[in-house]
Amino acid sequence: MTPDTMHHQWLLLAACFWVVFMFMVASKFLTLTFKDPEVFSAEQELLFLATKPELGNLPEEKHLPEELKPTGDMLSASRPAQPLVYSERLELIRSVCQDDSLKNLSHTAVSKFVLDRIFVCDKHKILFCQTPKVGNTQWKKVLIVLNGAFPSIEEIPENVVHDHEKNGLPRLSSFSDAEVQRRLKTYFKFFIVRDPFERLISAFKDKFVHNPRFEPWYRHEIAPGIIRKYRRNRTETRGIQFEDFVRYLGDPNHRWLDLQFGDHIIHWVTYVELCAPCEIKYSVIGHHETLEEDAPYILQAAGIDHLVSYPTIPPGITMYNKSKVEHYFLGISKRDIRRLYARFEGDFKLFGYQKPEFLLN
Repeated sequence: MTPDTMHHQWLLLAACFWVVFMFMVASKFLTLTFKDPEVFSAEQELLFLATKPELGNLPEEKHLPEELKPTGDMLSASRPAQPLVYSERLELIRSVCQDDSLKNLSHTAVSKFVLDRIFVCDKHKILFCQTPKVGNTQWKKVLIVLNGAFPSIEEIPENVVHDHEKNGLPRLSSFSDAEVQRRLKTYFKFFIVRDPFERLISAFKDKFVHNPRFEPWYRHEIAPGIIRKYRRNRTETRGIQFEDFVRYLGDPNHRWLDLQFGDHIIHWVTYVELCAPCEIKYSVIGHHETLEEDAPYILQAAGIDHLVSYPTIPPGITMYNKSKVEHYFLGISKRDIRRLYARFEGDFKLFGYQKPEFLLN
């Protein structure tokens, strides 16, 4: 073998060695860069297990008594999102309360008269302002059960509901000033309204037409007082008529007669006078016309829907009856109706009821 031939063989061998060496380096690089993902996950899992605290070192779980454990239903019902209709009602009240032109019709002092209208359920932190002739008897039954005076609504005798010596419903006026303020600031507060003129018709029918035997003073004391003051035809001998009632309520000087009637006037005074909606920040305002939806929502918002239900509402009983309103106001002078509206205008505007143009013009 010549020296030249041996030189070429050594060069070829060196080249092969170089190629093999470069291939090994490249293979190692690829292995480091593109690891098997399954192997990587397994390594990460081993790392997690190595750093996870031992079960014995975990904080001890606190166990609530079974009756206090919050369920999914309780948590979702404890603070329900307020549907738009209820927030719009509260916003309307705030807006009307700020209208200086209506200040005399929308504002009133939080007097003892107002505090007497508000019933207290301390056990569930609820305040309910009574607005007579708007289905209040049923709401009082709900509170009576919640206060523990009776186990169920069905077991409450009718003569007990309005007997405040027996029904277990304290009035807000029975507490000290400091306790009144604390409850007004922290409790769930609500009341119910209906069309103001339809409410007056209901009050007239209940107290002067279908007068219960256990309330004789409406027919025998209050009615004669209204007739003496407001009946135009002195020769008329019939009992009190709706026209007499309207004239009394629309009289700007009605208050001197109200003083003689005492608390019996709660059945026809304005919602403003009863509940002071511009002075007290209520949580929910329900409407009689939509009570089928409002009653369950109020129970849920107050956090008591799992404890009591609102009594069954007869079909159609809460609907606004325009024909009935027209019938009762038929024959009453436009002047007297306008004066009546002037007194109740605050109620119409605060709670979004349409001005009864069909009666006024």
